Amino acid sequence: MAGDVRKDTQEQLTSMSTSPHINGHTQLNGSSAAFDSLLDEHDPSSLEHSAGEWSGEPSSTSDEEDYDTMKLDASAVVSGSRGAGLKRRKSIHVVLEKTDKKGRYVLTAEDPEIRDILRHTIEQESIDPKKRKRFRDLVFTRQFTTFDRQNPLSSESPFYGFFTLFWLCMFMLLLRIATHNWRDYGSILGRAEILHMMTDRELLMLGVTDGVMCASTMVGVLLQKIIAKGYLSWNSSGWIIQNLWQSFYLGAVIWWTYYREWPWTHTIFTVLHGLVFLMKQHSYAFYNGYLSQVYRRKRIVEHKLRQLGQMSPVASPTTQTKPPFSFSSALDDAASPNSEATPTQTTRRRGQSNPSAASTNLAKEKSEVSSIASAIEAGSSLDQSQMEAFERVLQNERQRLSEELDGKCTDTRNTYPSNLTVANWADWVCLPTLVYELEYPRQERISWAYVAEKTAACLGTIWVMIIVSQAYIYPLVLKTIEMKRAGLSLPDRWVEFPWICMDLLFPMMLEQLLTWYVIWECVLNVLAELTRFADRGFYGDWWNSVSWDQYARDWNRPVHNFLLRHVYHSSISAFHLSKGTATFATFLLSALVHELVMWCLFKKVRGYLFCMQLMQLPLVAMSRTKLLRGRKLLGNVVFWIGLFVGPSVITSLYLIV
Repeated sequence: MAGDVRKDTQEQLTSMSTSPHINGHTQLNGSSAAFDSLLDEHDPSSLEHSAGEWSGEPSSTSDEEDYDTMKLDASAVVSGSRGAGLKRRKSIHVVLEKTDKKGRYVLTAEDPEIRDILRHTIEQESIDPKKRKRFRDLVFTRQFTTFDRQNPLSSESPFYGFFTLFWLCMFMLLLRIATHNWRDYGSILGRAEILHMMTDRELLMLGVTDGVMCASTMVGVLLQKIIAKGYLSWNSSGWIIQNLWQSFYLGAVIWWTYYREWPWTHTIFTVLHGLVFLMKQHSYAFYNGYLSQVYRRKRIVEHKLRQLGQMSPVASPTTQTKPPFSFSSALDDAASPNSEATPTQTTRRRGQSNPSAASTNLAKEKSEVSSIASAIEAGSSLDQSQMEAFERVLQNERQRLSEELDGKCTDTRNTYPSNLTVANWADWVCLPTLVYELEYPRQERISWAYVAEKTAACLGTIWVMIIVSQAYIYPLVLKTIEMKRAGLSLPDRWVEFPWICMDLLFPMMLEQLLTWYVIWECVLNVLAELTRFADRGFYGDWWNSVSWDQYARDWNRPVHNFLLRHVYHSSISAFHLSKGTATFATFLLSALVHELVMWCLFKKVRGYLFCMQLMQLPLVAMSRTKLLRGRKLLGNVVFWIGLFVGPSVITSLYLIV
């Protein structure tokens, strides 16, 4: 290893010293990928984990260095070089010793400068440990949706002409439907049953209901204020109260749609919007609940700092009054060149783990901060150097917690607990995202011309959807209803299943595309413009998907981000599930919610959509087989076949059976 001694050594040893040992030793994991993954969002509390657990993907033997099969010298030479005014050195004696665990080694460097680096690293690890229970960071940036005219890449797309062709085809289709309606009914709208269904019944009550649903989400703000003032603890009773309220909220929304006996148009809007408000409440409550624990820990640390400031140093601590293990003892041992403690003994004596920023029970955690707090509470005699070390650790811990409470805020009014205001809540409810953050990137101004454009596009597309449904879907629905009223048995109705399924193929595909366009391109962009929300990454290029997991990530980014943070990662951190089990739990919850919507829509539980949703898991596994892996065209064909046939089959099943 050649190069600048101090720079190269510090870069390498800092990444390898998550569990440093006090006599110049540091323990290495047998995978270079593990070192990189320690800097990722995964947060190990110790190195007793394989590289695959901390890396973003499952570990593979093909890209790992197998130290157990390598023939290494007992000592390695690190060449020195000139740089940055440092003195040129010939070599540093480094020893790599094998341990009893495969892939784990002990690096020993008998060098004062490396000792200083390790000593500094120990201090930094106690100051800024990785946070296992911290919410996974999601980066919000300025970006546009793919089909937005503000996106310069949209007009420059080589497929731009196909967008024009699509809307031209929609115009010609509407023209054809209008002429047939004029010939058959004397009106270009025809009978317009769906339009009357949407507008003739309790439209005002629907708006009032939506307003009440929105206003009732303020319960979460009240709960968080109570928690912030210390009347309740989030970890003990706060999260239970929040979950009970969310269950009541969802049950009340569904019951209300049944009580009013609303048509499917009113029901589906109310239930879907209620689910949106439910996810917003959950994200708001659980993120602020986490911050409330960080806030409590910060106050505890500040109290310990005040207690430490009231203590007087002694010349040298006696044996009887020497404090328990603390950060200063680690420094003392690291600074001692004659220390004979082995790495294993040192690890056992320290027994430390990186504390979570949300941990408020210092008595139960094992960390430098808890040891310092115990020494202060016991009134141990401390000399000047120990008190300075204690104060330095506590000050840096307070700084770390302050940064956690600040998040990515540029305005102190948005930091916790200043963010717990009605204005902040109102802003959050209107934002087109389901993941709560203290601050988001914003645009400088609102373009009202853009709002008018997207609003017109939204209303126009909804009009197209009504016409298509009236002309091609509603007659088939009436046909299935008449079959049931006529008393046809299930086998007789089943004969009509393939014909109804084929008749629904194209209109259902068209309705699916238009529904996606209305919500993710029009509605969300209008909300983003009104709130000056700059991150318009509401979807990816899902039409190019080669697997169902890619489609699940890209077609609905707001919901995907919510499930990623509050279901997938939360189940791993809270319930200690494996990645595979957490993935299954995420798909299971999504399938249950989809089936709940079908129950509200058809007033019966059949489980067809539930099963179809869970079928995505074996389809994802199939996309990773030799048959489909790396074959983008074949994968995209399989994806589009499923998306084309699936909605028609599911709708036909609910109508026929």
